[in-house]
Amino acid sequence: MPGRPPKNEVPATGAPRPARSCLVRRMNSAAVDRRRTLPLLLLTVVAATVVAAVVLAGCSDSAGSATPGEGDGGDGVRVLFAGSLIIPFAQLEEEFETAHPGIDVNMEGHGSIQAIRIVSDLHELADLVVTADYQLIPMLLYQTQDPDSGLPYAGWSVVFATNKMALAYSPDSAFATEIGADNWFDIINRDGVRLGCSDPRLDANGYRALMTVKLAEGFYGRPDLFTKTFGGVFRIPVRVSETGDGAIITVPEVLETKSGSHVVLRPYSVNLLPLLKSGDIDYAFEYESVIEQHGLKYVSLPPEIDLGDPACADLYRSVTVKLDFQRFTSVEPVFRGEPIRYGVTIPANARDPGAAESLLAYLLGPEGQRIMAENYQPMITPALTDDLDGLPESIKVLCTSGD
Repeated sequence: MPGRPPKNEVPATGAPRPARSCLVRRMNSAAVDRRRTLPLLLLTVVAATVVAAVVLAGCSDSAGSATPGEGDGGDGVRVLFAGSLIIPFAQLEEEFETAHPGIDVNMEGHGSIQAIRIVSDLHELADLVVTADYQLIPMLLYQTQDPDSGLPYAGWSVVFATNKMALAYSPDSAFATEIGADNWFDIINRDGVRLGCSDPRLDANGYRALMTVKLAEGFYGRPDLFTKTFGGVFRIPVRVSETGDGAIITVPEVLETKSGSHVVLRPYSVNLLPLLKSGDIDYAFEYESVIEQHGLKYVSLPPEIDLGDPACADLYRSVTVKLDFQRFTSVEPVFRGEPIRYGVTIPANARDPGAAESLLAYLLGPEGQRIMAENYQPMITPALTDDLDGLPESIKVLCTSGD
């Protein structure tokens, strides 16, 4: 289903668990202006930032499996989802509950890695897990066992949406009247310009920002671009090594910017939006859908570097990001570049799998497609799955086999 045409684009030429719901439910009015969601976003950001600090410090033994009504988000369908979906999922929650008055939905927005780790490492119960990088589900949930059942947390996933990386800015950003597709890489490195990035240890957008800048080196013929942008920024450097298969970007366990750095690091990409609007930063790597939802301007990046074009998949695979620490329980956190694809699963130990199936079917069906299109979020229709036979029947009819 086609969405509304982009309106702010510059065209391209070449540990305690979080609060009960990180996403405060909208008022029950279909006429709510999308720009009034900023206060909701700020509440989400506060809760998510606290969780990020807790998880990076390690998972305590006291954060064991939750029981319904006690540390699991309360009654209802608990949805852990990528923060880039905050606005469309607020509308999804509102409309689904109207259509299904017997089901209460509790939405929690997080960075994609954090959303997964709440289940895989903190062993909390959830009914739906939605990430901006579908790879995280097999990587972290297929390979990790529920300590109560001894079974993997998930055995299937559905790929249902896509996106593109872009460079967001406001009319008040430094050099806003000059920036375009042919000079953005120079402008973000000018004196006095502040660039926002999300933390690649927590957020898929963060490691994709690193990939985008590295890919831009080859596309624009600027072999020093990654070093100019991120070199000398962090107390412990982000390292790049070239191999026969491409570039490997290694992110250290401790990632802190130096005093006076031109890069501003925040846990999740949605943390950067208020900073753009307030003028505390000038530019930020964001998803195009999120930029449109918030009425910001952006530079549309060429498909060779925006991680949004399946035709460029081989090129994207030339860049890999490796997280150089082992806070993951059973896997090596290595992310190879590929087209952006969102994934969703129902954990094997979901509290209410029937209600979760209903919500997922609503998301993948005509109403969910409409909601996502209204919020500039591209969908993949039909959705793709790695295990068609393993899907619930209500979901299977909305999917086809595919990677």
